[in-house]
Amino acid sequence: MHVLVVGAGAVGSYLGWAVAAGGGRTTLVRRSFSGEAGATVPLRLVRPDGTDTTVEAGVVGSVDAGAALSPDLVVLAVRQYHLKEALDSLQAIPAVPVLTAQNGVGAEEAATEARPGAALLAASVTASVERERDGTVRLLRRGGVGLAAVRGQGAGPLVDDLATTLRAAGVEVAIHDDAAAMKWSKLVANLVGNATSGILDMDPASIYADSDLFEVERDQLKEALAVMRARRLRPVSLPGTPVPLLAFAVTLPAVLARTSLGLVVGSARGGKDPSLRGAIQGGPPTEAGWLNGAVVRAGASLAVPTPVNEALARLADETAADPGRRAWFKSRPDRLLEALGR
Repeated sequence: MHVLVVGAGAVGSYLGWAVAAGGGRTTLVRRSFSGEAGATVPLRLVRPDGTDTTVEAGVVGSVDAGAALSPDLVVLAVRQYHLKEALDSLQAIPAVPVLTAQNGVGAEEAATEARPGAALLAASVTASVERERDGTVRLLRRGGVGLAAVRGQGAGPLVDDLATTLRAAGVEVAIHDDAAAMKWSKLVANLVGNATSGILDMDPASIYADSDLFEVERDQLKEALAVMRARRLRPVSLPGTPVPLLAFAVTLPAVLARTSLGLVVGSARGGKDPSLRGAIQGGPPTEAGWLNGAVVRAGASLAVPTPVNEALARLADETAADPGRRAWFKSRPDRLLEALGR
């Protein structure tokens, strides 16, 4: 199996490492690369216990150069807001299957529209990873990868082949029959301690230590789960992420729910900041529109109220765009609660 990885950040490099470590072939697209054709780079993964494995990966400076190598699968690991550009760059290989590895909801719909003639796979990556300046991938928490076939002839067998390759590299893989249930389950997990952390510039543990902020957190999860029920989607477990248990914890009395979800928050990211915290504090764009915003859009189409997610999505974008708003909300839960009408 030869994969072309578009978006060689933490997730893309992790998946590329896993394919190469599992006996496949990986080519990374790095726009900064200006070397000769056929060049390779080391891909090193460092595990939580300090052990590491290094493999060789091909590297090219453009998608067109990678397309000329006839990959069996293109892994799109860019952020949601760069997905359209990445899909547009694949016009030279319209029939090559694509795997979308974005957080949130909407990537598969965009890929289906852009590439109607190609098979489509989806991935939900639950391993918490960071990419260091030298390209080393640091695995912060053991998780894994959820995989599902979305559409197209050959998608199912390709999922099986990819799963076999990743497992050979020691990655835990869960194959799901329903891609939408998998992606929505990952979205629910991504909501936990994310937008609130970014808006307030506070760590998730501090947010869950505040009883009022906890209720905000619980309400956004309840809304997302209500949307899933309306769509007839059941939460599914992902490697290291038991989303059905998280959904059950939301229904418990406040004291028990806060304790249960607090444990999830404490272990979910391996010490890594939530994605929206870094994005909001660094300025736009953010993926809030594909996380909380996706809940809002789906809720509107199904007549499911989603006021908390709507407010969080709006405030996330406002604070990302305006340093003054970031300063206003920084470490001030009272101001966020007021903005939410609490």
